[in-house]
Amino acid sequence: MPIPLRKENERYTYADYVTWPGDERWELLDGIPFDMSPAPSRYHQEISGNLFFEIKKFLKDKKCKIYPAPFDVRLPERQQTDEETMTVVQPDISVICDPAKLDNKGCKGAPDFVVEIVSPDTVKKDMKYKLLLYEKHGVPEYWVVHPEENIVMVYKLNEKMQYNRAEIYSKDDQIELILKDGTITINLEAVFS
Repeated sequence: MPIPLRKENERYTYADYVTWPGDERWELLDGIPFDMSPAPSRYHQEISGNLFFEIKKFLKDKKCKIYPAPFDVRLPERQQTDEETMTVVQPDISVICDPAKLDNKGCKGAPDFVVEIVSPDTVKKDMKYKLLLYEKHGVPEYWVVHPEENIVMVYKLNEKMQYNRAEIYSKDDQIELILKDGTITINLEAVFS
C-alpha cells in the first residue's frame, strides 16, 4: 500500500481535498490521504466494466443509481458538515438508492452497495480499513473482488449492524444481489471473462 503523503500528525478534511489538483486521485480515510495512483490494471478495468454493465442493465428505469470510479463518496461522522468530513472514498462501483444522498459532488452518506477490486497495492486498505469503514457507516453490502484469484468476498450487515463472515464465491458461481429495486443474479463467469 502506498504511504500517504502527509505532514506528521496532520489530518485533512473534505475542504482540503477539494483544493487538491484535479488531475490526481486521492481518498481520505479518517483524515489520512491515500494516493490512488498508479492507474488500475487492464484486467481490473475489465472486471469493473463487466460488473458495472450487468448491474446497470438491471437498474435501467429504476430508482437506484450506479456509479463507477472516480466517484466521491463522503462519509461524515454525526453532525459533520461537508467541509469537516474526514472520509472521502472512491469505490470502484457504488449503488445508491436514496436520491437525497446524491448531489453534484457525488454521494453523501453510505451507499447501498459498494465494490472494491483489489490490487497488490490496495489489498490491505480494501480488506482492513475500508471493510471497517463501510461497516461503521452502515453500507449494507460490500464486495471485495480479487482479480488474481477470480474470487469475490461478500460482506453483508446483520441485525447488529456488523458484517457477517465473508461469503466467498469463485468464477463458476452466481451471486444474488438484493437491492431496494429488486434482486439481480450476477454470473461471475461473465464478470471474470
